[in-house]
Amino acid sequence: MQSTQERRKAKMAIAFLPSVSAELKKYDELYQVYCQEGYTKQLCEEYADAFINEVKKPANDDILQTARLYDMIHDNDNAEFYLDMLSDRKLSGDEKYDYCIQMLKTRSKLNHWRDAEDFRTENINFMQNYAVKSTPQKKADLYIALALADCSAAYSYNGDSETKQKKFNMAFGMLMKNSYKPQGKHDLKLLEILITGVYICACSEDVSEIENAVRNAKSYLKIIGDFEFDWCRDYYEKRITDAANKIL
Repeated sequence: MQSTQERRKAKMAIAFLPSVSAELKKYDELYQVYCQEGYTKQLCEEYADAFINEVKKPANDDILQTARLYDMIHDNDNAEFYLDMLSDRKLSGDEKYDYCIQMLKTRSKLNHWRDAEDFRTENINFMQNYAVKSTPQKKADLYIALALADCSAAYSYNGDSETKQKKFNMAFGMLMKNSYKPQGKHDLKLLEILITGVYICACSEDVSEIENAVRNAKSYLKIIGDFEFDWCRDYYEKRITDAANKIL
């Protein structure tokens, strides 16, 4: 979740307007809950009410953040619901890229593989071109989303087992194609990649690969030292366990 300081910086030009000041105060209240408790259903619902449901014209970044919050508690249906609000809006380059990545991930995790394939085909040129000039983390997000789309297609494939496994191998290969380099000792993006790998292996139902992927993710989790918040380690341990059970 974006910190209050980051949000205030983004709104610096209008931060002293009474309406914006009240909004920042409400945002900080929710951010402090996040710092203490992490990603919860209550946080998602209160954020959605405060910045989307009870607002005449919610901001694009608030809609995106609401979808991300629901994504982090595995509520892909609500994530898709809020992302759909952006489908006809004019978006900046950053907003469109984040929207495309989040929508592709969400449709894939819902196993709406045909919708995911169509969405990828429609937006792949933009996503690839934007990723080239973006940060390593945002570029990694693209490969995570593409791997999940491949995984969804493989999971839904009803043909022979050998071809099905090849499709899962292609999904895992897409995840590794980025050759992402850790950005420091405590890189959570690398952990996200490893957890996605656990999920893909779980969907493929290859027991030995699942065990190996879980071992890699847990090993990296041990390498990470102090997390920013007390709840983080337990949260990511559960994320690994969930991924091993086909929940992402």
